[in-house]
Amino acid sequence: MPGYHMHRIAEDVKRELFVLLREMKDPRLQGKLLTVVRVALSGDGASAKVYISAIEGKDAAAEAVKGLQNAQGFVRRELTRRLHLRKAPELRFFADDSIEAGTQILALMDTLDIPTEEEQSYAAD
Repeated sequence: MPGYHMHRIAEDVKRELFVLLREMKDPRLQGKLLTVVRVALSGDGASAKVYISAIEGKDAAAEAVKGLQNAQGFVRRELTRRLHLRKAPELRFFADDSIEAGTQILALMDTLDIPTEEEQSYAAD
């Protein structure tokens, strides 16, 4: 049962961090399509690893991580207030390139010449 509780808190933190990313005025965060990929909460809830990804690439995500590290006190205070936590976890931000990798995979899939169902049915006739 404790695992479920920590998983729920991690999802709540992820959701609120996503909202905070949109509200923050830091120029390193504005104008970028950022998302929180994953929040890995420690077993006791004292620390969390937050993975940030940008559609522009890992460099944009790394720049956003620098902005988030500078605003860590504000982010922790807001998380505590919004989620009614007794103590907010210590956040460690990491740049992730999963969105960029996903767009590359989709681009590769678009280049494949796979016949559609209509084309397959005409070939069978």
